[in-house]
Amino acid sequence: MLASILDNDFYKFTMQNAIVKLFPRAKVRYNFINRGKNRFPDGFDKYLQENINKLTELKLTSSELFFLKEKCSYLDPTYIDFLQGYRFDSNEVKIALKDGTLEVTIAGYWYRTILWEVPLLAIISELFFRLTGRKTYSQKDILLIAQKKALKYNQLGVKIAEFGTRRRYSYKNQDIVVNVLSQYGSSSFIGTSNVHFAMKYSLIPIGTHAHEWFMFHGAKYGYKMANRLAMEHWVDIYRGNLGIALSDTYTSKIFFKDFDIKFAKLFDGVRHDSGDPIEFANRTIAHYKKFNINPNSKTIIFSDGLNPDKVEEIADFCRNKINISFGIGTDFTNDVGVEPLNIVIKMVEAKPECHEWTPTVKLSDTVEKYIGGRRPIQLCKDILNIRSLEDNQSKEVTKC
Repeated sequence: MLASILDNDFYKFTMQNAIVKLFPRAKVRYNFINRGKNRFPDGFDKYLQENINKLTELKLTSSELFFLKEKCSYLDPTYIDFLQGYRFDSNEVKIALKDGTLEVTIAGYWYRTILWEVPLLAIISELFFRLTGRKTYSQKDILLIAQKKALKYNQLGVKIAEFGTRRRYSYKNQDIVVNVLSQYGSSSFIGTSNVHFAMKYSLIPIGTHAHEWFMFHGAKYGYKMANRLAMEHWVDIYRGNLGIALSDTYTSKIFFKDFDIKFAKLFDGVRHDSGDPIEFANRTIAHYKKFNINPNSKTIIFSDGLNPDKVEEIADFCRNKINISFGIGTDFTNDVGVEPLNIVIKMVEAKPECHEWTPTVKLSDTVEKYIGGRRPIQLCKDILNIRSLEDNQSKEVTKC
């Protein structure tokens, strides 16, 4: 189900590079969260374990090594050497299945365990559809759907990237989609977050950092310092490269308080991943104007549950106001006639060096995407004085 150690999202490697340098002794725990409440068939845990064991055989090949050195010069040679020696350790993953409920936990040093999330989600998704045998469109129809979307995005005059590894219907389906986008997305398709497919189709791997980067900083330095220090450390490592900042780990309102003129000028733009995209665009544009920064010199990357209709709406609003691009995931890699799984794996605890285990928290602009226990979430909201989301929605908070 995975053909390469690079069959993973690019931001996992960029974060791993930073972690190796800054937090080599930090430990973390991740949990699998089944937002869609799907029931998994009997024996699923056995098949999942078999595929986890196969991952331990993967290693960086000489051609993959060359690709990273050639296309990602901001990754230090020491990190590339480290990755060449990296192997998945199945002891870091524990799985259980009871009455259709799947539990997956990952624990260990952060610099090692960070690579598990995306491959595990991709395997869980593909295994689920294999074992449940749900009827899909024909391969011809799947090709035509992907072609139609590529041509639509060309027509809209937007830039789009494929972000769909974690919830793909299958490896084969993602391969088909990226191939189609490469052929038909002549003016719109700019690359993929999947490093393996970027190499296969001579594309640019796309990505910077994920919520866990900020969540760890919250656990280590406190919620008030999390955004600022996460961005400071990113700049220290990448010196202006990979300059898109993720905005919603502790709500975008708090983010923009921390995204002062220094960061607004240093970073190329921001990524939207929850909440109303039009409201976010308005807020971002106003924020840049406040600092006399031309919004047309900056970029918003939208990446929250996109499809052609949503992209068109956002593009129409943002046109000539600010640069935009779109990271499209499940709508590319799992538009085959089945209901995609709504699954994630998130960091739930961190143990920075010389610290105790500390719960991690994520407060997106959408309550359904909150991560953390009730008490840590409330503590985080109290410290950051967050009152924008209704307290009576707290019953929907994900328990980890």
